[in-house]
Amino acid sequence: MTQAMSQLLSDQKKQIVQFHAALIHNVVMACLHRDLLPQLEPILQTSAQNGWESLVVVIRQVLNGKRDASVLSGLDEEDSAIIEAILFGIQDPSTLPDPEAKPDPTLAAPGLAGIINAAGRGDVAALHMLANMSEQMVRAGGDMAKLGGAMRKFVDGERDADKLTRGMSVQGQELVYSILTELGKLATH
Repeated sequence: MTQAMSQLLSDQKKQIVQFHAALIHNVVMACLHRDLLPQLEPILQTSAQNGWESLVVVIRQVLNGKRDASVLSGLDEEDSAIIEAILFGIQDPSTLPDPEAKPDPTLAAPGLAGIINAAGRGDVAALHMLANMSEQMVRAGGDMAKLGGAMRKFVDGERDADKLTRGMSVQGQELVYSILTELGKLATH
């Protein structure tokens, strides 16, 4: 794996952790303070109902005391990043992401652009990663669903901002503009 791809994965992992900061924080607090388990249960049930069954199974294992690396076996990259953040947070709560902070779309743009660029050049790992991300974005709804649906267009070379941002809020449009800017930088190198 190239250093650039490694950095993209690291940036993506940071975004994943920040996006799921509230869940991570709630799970760690319930591990450290067992009296919070009843408050966590509805969150876990909702997560499972929204397609995160395998993640919830592993969270329950962690809640029941399983804290070794074997809990990561079989998880996709996003679920692994969440579980790793939970495990680090249990060991050192100062590593927990701020559940009040919002993910910064400008941080996501370079990582997404790098993955889109690699996928457009036929990188199989990038194509697979982008397909997984797109599926999760579509499930999230709203602007994320529209962005997820546009990923194939990005890979195929579409750069018309009007076409790519159709129906998005201002925030979604800004993310697409940032991705297009980053793709432009990659095209000149």
